[in-house]
Amino acid sequence: MAVLTVRNLPDDVHRALRVRAAQNGHSTEAEVRHILAAAVKPESRVRLGDALANLGREIGLTNKDFEVFDQVRDKTPAEPLRFE
Repeated sequence: MAVLTVRNLPDDVHRALRVRAAQNGHSTEAEVRHILAAAVKPESRVRLGDALANLGREIGLTNKDFEVFDQVRDKTPAEPLRFE
């Protein structure tokens, strides 16, 4: 895992982090991890796989609908790249 050092953190911000961590039953370090994760990976973000699966359900796609892809797919192995 990566390590992050935050320099020049104002004392009042550090105090507020410690208080918030105590209120949530976390260490200050765990609270900072939680805050950072929520900031960069919010629950409301769009997840492409989930969005596509939901779209398929909405329009009523079934496994049978995808069988046509197996029938028409070119199964010839790809040629390796040549850098000549």
